[in-house]
Amino acid sequence: MEAIPIQVPLIVAAFMFFAGVYGFLTRRNLITILMSIELILNSVNINFVTFNRYLTPENLHGQFFSIFVIAVAACEAAVAIAIIINIYRRFTTINVENVAELKY
Repeated sequence: MEAIPIQVPLIVAAFMFFAGVYGFLTRRNLITILMSIELILNSVNINFVTFNRYLTPENLHGQFFSIFVIAVAACEAAVAIAIIINIYRRFTTINVENVAELKY
């Protein structure tokens, strides 16, 4: 069986990263912005695992970093969704343009 060249996962990660950046910069819905951030973090995980596989396959440093990033992303998503729910309760919208001020 033939190994996958290193360019393939790096190209996939680059497409995911730029799709996340594009979604973050162009979307105005807070949920889609959160999903774009998750795309960016997942592309970083792909890079960690890919470089670990091709540079030091005997170590698992890339996988450990990926697990750490996944845990941080889960915490970030939970906090962000709680903030989005509070914003919706206060302003009855989750569009960034309609939420002009964030007061207590």
